[in-house]
Amino acid sequence: MFKKLAVFTDIHFGLKSNSKLHNDDCEEFVDWYIDLAKKHGCETGLFCGDWHHNRNSVNITTMDASIRCLEKLGKAFDKFYFFPGNHDLYYKDSRDIQSVEFGRFIPGITMVNKITKIDDTILVPWLVGNEWKKVGNMECKYMFGHFELPNFFMNAMVEMPDTGELRPSDFKKQEYVFSGHFHKRQVKNNIHYLGNPFPHNYADVDDDERGMMILEHGKEPVYFNWGNCPKYRNVKLSTLLDKTDEIMKNKMHLRVTLDIDISFEEASYIKETFMKKYDCREITLIPSKKEEEINTELDITKFESVDQIVSKEIETIESDAYDKSVLLKIFRDLNNDTD
Repeated sequence: MFKKLAVFTDIHFGLKSNSKLHNDDCEEFVDWYIDLAKKHGCETGLFCGDWHHNRNSVNITTMDASIRCLEKLGKAFDKFYFFPGNHDLYYKDSRDIQSVEFGRFIPGITMVNKITKIDDTILVPWLVGNEWKKVGNMECKYMFGHFELPNFFMNAMVEMPDTGELRPSDFKKQEYVFSGHFHKRQVKNNIHYLGNPFPHNYADVDDDERGMMILEHGKEPVYFNWGNCPKYRNVKLSTLLDKTDEIMKNKMHLRVTLDIDISFEEASYIKETFMKKYDCREITLIPSKKEEEINTELDITKFESVDQIVSKEIETIESDAYDKSVLLKIFRDLNNDTD
């Protein structure tokens, strides 16, 4: 299928409510990906799912950027293979309707909408139905998919639980397995999660190891990070002021905890200055939470049990319709029955 392959995944056109800024980042990344692939002599390209973000509809401005980038990819390679991820499908358990079907009309783009073997390589779009039961038995050197495997991290903080379906241990007949879907780049044994092309939000905080992979047939994969990617950071104001040049980069999104006692006006001035000087995309100021003092002088002898509280409330009832003594007896009898 390939001599030298350039791969990326999970770009998510239309993310952040069809943000123009995000779609522009996507196009800038595609340009970088093509330039680097050509520099390294890659004749074949591959995308491993989640081209669009919204599975229900595609905004016109997002579609404009989407088509334009697919056309660039079709022209850049001898062949560019493309299979859908779960975000590209209208139904979760069917590939019949998808938002990227138009790609088959773009010259140079080969859409893969079913499990397909080409030479010693198998391409696996988002699995539907019981397809997961047979994937592990498919013998090949390289398998590319959009898998949801347990014990891998979906992002920097959340690990995928075991759902009882496809597991990493099922992939014993494949020398290499490469997957999209989870946005954090990670490797365990023969399974490689490629990671998304660039950080998308604060779930990707402090993790700029995003970009693309180049695989020369018969050799080990090589990963490349996109240096001009958007960046997300959580930082204390004291640290930011002390290490400004070290922290501040281009395309920066910052959440700044106000750990210094300053006024609202001073904080606003610092934010405005940093936004202008460093061309930040976003700075969010977060007040530092003061530790709540714990009252250790409480008299526990004054605490009442639930039984005491309920009994007192019954005794306060003023009604001709209810006999308090009867209600108290019922409550106490019920309480005795549960002991």
